[in-house]
Amino acid sequence: MTIQVPFADLYAQYRSIKPEIDAAIESVIRNSAFIRGPYVEKFEQEFAEAVGVRHCVSCANGTDALYIAMHALGVKSGDEVITTAHSWISTSETITQAGGSVVFCDTDATTYTIDPAEIEAKISPRTVGIIPVHLYGQPADMDLIMAIARKNKLWVLEDCAQAHLARYKGRMVGTIGNAASFSFYPGKNLGAMGDAGAVVTNDASLARKMAMFARHGGLIKGQHDIEGTNSRLDGLQAAILSVKLRHLPAWTVRRRLIAEQYGALLHGTRRITLPLVGNKREHVYHLYVVLHEQRDALARHMASRGVQTVINYPRALPFLPAYQYLNHRVEEFPNAYFHQSRILSIPIFPEMTEEQIDFVADCIREFDQGATI
Repeated sequence: MTIQVPFADLYAQYRSIKPEIDAAIESVIRNSAFIRGPYVEKFEQEFAEAVGVRHCVSCANGTDALYIAMHALGVKSGDEVITTAHSWISTSETITQAGGSVVFCDTDATTYTIDPAEIEAKISPRTVGIIPVHLYGQPADMDLIMAIARKNKLWVLEDCAQAHLARYKGRMVGTIGNAASFSFYPGKNLGAMGDAGAVVTNDASLARKMAMFARHGGLIKGQHDIEGTNSRLDGLQAAILSVKLRHLPAWTVRRRLIAEQYGALLHGTRRITLPLVGNKREHVYHLYVVLHEQRDALARHMASRGVQTVINYPRALPFLPAYQYLNHRVEEFPNAYFHQSRILSIPIFPEMTEEQIDFVADCIREFDQGATI
């Protein structure tokens, strides 16, 4: 038997809440509230409450969220910012865009998040901050990271693009550092129907700086206290996100249940390494990533059986052509280098059927056992 299993099914998600989404879109159109306005303000308030922070500054996308936050934190030419070797390039390219210099750290061997033991060795007199990424939906080891930051008087900007509602020792990610960036790219656990992002913080002064910078340097139209940029969440996306936010807790529970099912169904496989959740961390499984020495062959096998997989990410950041100028060596990032040729993301989304979950696991077991079905 062969069935089609997409990597994600955003249309299935839409169908499950269609009346709410359609009503939200119609309301925005009826009121012509396309740029900022009540729908954006409502979502900012709702998302701040959901995360557990005082301030949410919405913006055009998750990449802008990182850049806006670093600009408000005062990153300037000559400053160094430490971040993980394993992430999407937004995490590192925005450091450069803000005027700073990127300093990469290797990842933990089992959780794929930044290794705190590596951070301290990378700190120099020029270091101003740390950007840990809660990769795939698993929180980084924030206690150790914050201790290092306090000791060295550094700010911490959490990259929560893949970790909506994840928790570290009972605390919601995004509430631990000085600020946190979120992406609402359509495929995220909380996704818009287009690009969207936000930065959250408990620091009122920082929130004001970020909001001003994102809105052409002013909070009142026509008044520009500084030169800024144009990065705004539009009303349609805000209204859609408000609807989806109500369902996010249930969707998160469903993702965790699917992850548990995968764990049970794939227990005992010989060559597959399943995700390991760190101590007192609550993973939200934006991605379910397995490790296999024959990753490319496994991906081909899954495709032949109608199962879509994705490699997140095929090359660690220090080894991208964009960072050749840093002259990094493989031995500097042994874990990130090891993982990049072995990681494979398999389907996980709240609307998956039991048949789809079983079929994905069956296909992996077939490959693990050397079957040629």
